Amino acid sequence: MGAEGECEIQPAGVLSITPGGESGSKNDIRRRSSRHVLLTEDGVGIEAEHLAFRDGNGGSGGSCDTAIVVAHGFTGALDRPAVRRAAQEFAHFAGVITFSFRGHGGSGGRSTVGDREILDLDAAVRWAREIGYGRVVTVGFSMGGSVVVRHAAARGGVQERGGRTDAWVGARTDAVVAVSAPARWYYRGTAPMRRLHWIVTQPVGRAVSRYGLRTRIHPEKWNPVPLSPVESAPLIAPTPLLIVHGDRDAYFPLDHPLSLARAAGETAELWIERGFGHAENAAEPELLRRIAAWIVP
Repeated sequence: MGAEGECEIQPAGVLSITPGGESGSKNDIRRRSSRHVLLTEDGVGIEAEHLAFRDGNGGSGGSCDTAIVVAHGFTGALDRPAVRRAAQEFAHFAGVITFSFRGHGGSGGRSTVGDREILDLDAAVRWAREIGYGRVVTVGFSMGGSVVVRHAAARGGVQERGGRTDAWVGARTDAVVAVSAPARWYYRGTAPMRRLHWIVTQPVGRAVSRYGLRTRIHPEKWNPVPLSPVESAPLIAPTPLLIVHGDRDAYFPLDHPLSLARAAGETAELWIERGFGHAENAAEPELLRRIAAWIVP
């Protein structure tokens, strides 16, 4: 916690289109909520929002110096109610940055369903660092969970090679939370995942996604295939990793979080939540607050 008054919230505003254009000191910027458009390494415009920390979690503390970057699931966006609910809960513990992945919401580009989205997350983490947060933690749901795991595995210091999105000079994170994340690519073992694969791979499915789900999907297959979350998990240490999964998840059964935890090793913590379904849409405020308290103890 900073000095008294340091975290006082200022009026919201709309900031400049490119990072680094904010006016005022970094402390002033962190005290206000604002909208921003970020530019990824491959030139895609990503809508993002900063919520200032508000010390309202029952007097149990929080951190002005910590930012929680929220990565939503497939078909989500920063203005979707479930994402906004999570951001509001987290803002009682730390500053929060939400954004819409490419092809979602008001962001540009088309979704690659977890591949180049790692560059979108990196832009958001970089923004958190640029406005002065000393500690940045990523929280990803479902597809976003796979992205935060892969991003943390790069650890901010891997050089780009061969076109893989696992390999670039990225922004470092201090801890990672993966909620309802898959362990493996191309999983079709549940009915919801079979429907999702139809949406992603078929022209009619992509049209349904564009007009019905407001999500624009890139038609090309991955080439090359990025590292899977379970392949990435061993590379995260020593960065702390929290894996959260529900025993009623209709998309990914429990072998997914168990595989991730085994692969990550001793630096990972696993929560299997009784009665919890899938991702941000099923996350109750009590679970969100426990996740935030793990981030900012």
